[in-house]
Amino acid sequence: MMTVFISIALALLFGLLFTRLTNLFKLPDVTAYLIAGVLIGPYCLGRLGIPGIGFTDFQQLDNVGFLSDLALGFIAFAIGSEFKASALKQTGKQALVIGVLQAVITALVVDAVLIGVHLIVGEKLSLAAAITLGAIAAATAPAATLMVIRQYKARGKVTSVLLPVVALDDAVGLALFAVSFGIAKALKGGAVDVWSVAVSPLVEIVASLALGAVLGLGLTLVERLFHSNRNRTAVSIAFIMASVALSMLKFPVGPVTVGFSPLLVCMMLGTVFCNVAPLADEIMHLADRWSAPLLALFFVLSGADLELGVFSDLAVVGVGAAYILSRCVGKYLGAHVSSVLVRAEPEVKKYLGITLFPQAGVALGMCVTAATLPGDGVIIRNIVLFAVLIYELVGPMLTKIALTKSGDIVAPAETGAARRAKKLEERRG
Repeated sequence: MMTVFISIALALLFGLLFTRLTNLFKLPDVTAYLIAGVLIGPYCLGRLGIPGIGFTDFQQLDNVGFLSDLALGFIAFAIGSEFKASALKQTGKQALVIGVLQAVITALVVDAVLIGVHLIVGEKLSLAAAITLGAIAAATAPAATLMVIRQYKARGKVTSVLLPVVALDDAVGLALFAVSFGIAKALKGGAVDVWSVAVSPLVEIVASLALGAVLGLGLTLVERLFHSNRNRTAVSIAFIMASVALSMLKFPVGPVTVGFSPLLVCMMLGTVFCNVAPLADEIMHLADRWSAPLLALFFVLSGADLELGVFSDLAVVGVGAAYILSRCVGKYLGAHVSSVLVRAEPEVKKYLGITLFPQAGVALGMCVTAATLPGDGVIIRNIVLFAVLIYELVGPMLTKIALTKSGDIVAPAETGAARRAKKLEERRG
């Protein structure tokens, strides 16, 4: 146990110190955390085999995996505040259309490209694997995006649409994956399970939103019993922890297994709370400050958990490159087309797609299910691991660039009179 605590302490400290170096190159803190994680992971310092100095194997990382689950709960809770009724009046329709349509377009683009690859390489990438990877491509990682927004205090037209889109993206991705994976299993010789394809994803989404709503109402009622922000913050943290724990439950109801998505549960918890509780904004702000070290640790552990061994397989690298490029095209094209349809602002049309490139937790969760696909589970897992490695290292930097170009991130020097002058010039133009 002592070595586990030392490893966690080293991970957090090493990640924070590494931001001092990456700041010299104006890179986001997320990138620093991920690189620091790689350095203390099983492929670098962990190879030394010194207890407490890095993570010597992936089993050690699995033992502290609950920290990552908890951090994702806080991330989803924070994103839930973006679904405040007052904000949805302005961006709700746009976020809904863009969130659904860009995910579907991404899946179709990746499907088309990987099916083409299948026709070239044959069973090295089966048709079933190609279809499954297309669905996984729809998912986006909200954690990296949220961290970049927080670090640079991004505010503006793109940011106001981005966070609701990321949240909806994961719900759509879960549904697309369930349908595509059902088809993939049928292609491998099994019968099409209508319940798994059509009913299970809908049940998971509805059950997750219902559980989150109930917990959100519970949080609102309980926090009214306390009068200090310190106690109210403690109550909100307790409810986030409970939400993460309850979302791990699974139980059969007839032919359907009812499960929950931790991201959707915690997101709905935050959504209901911020719309019902009078002091929600203040309490959520305090919870965000409390969770900052946890989120930093989450990215360091994510970096340590990256599987660098996938680079040794040229087939994975080749197919992975096709997956990465086609997914980027799909995200950008999907966001642009859907933004045009809802007549979004020019900045949203131009830059939103770039901010949707990061991919991690949800996609890796899908891999756990995809690993059961006979004969293709390993190749799917390795391709997604390869893609996550690239996306997580490059994605935050691209998100920062896109938000800077769109005007949502303002340089420190460009404040006050300079910012007002710029807005006046834009209006005149």
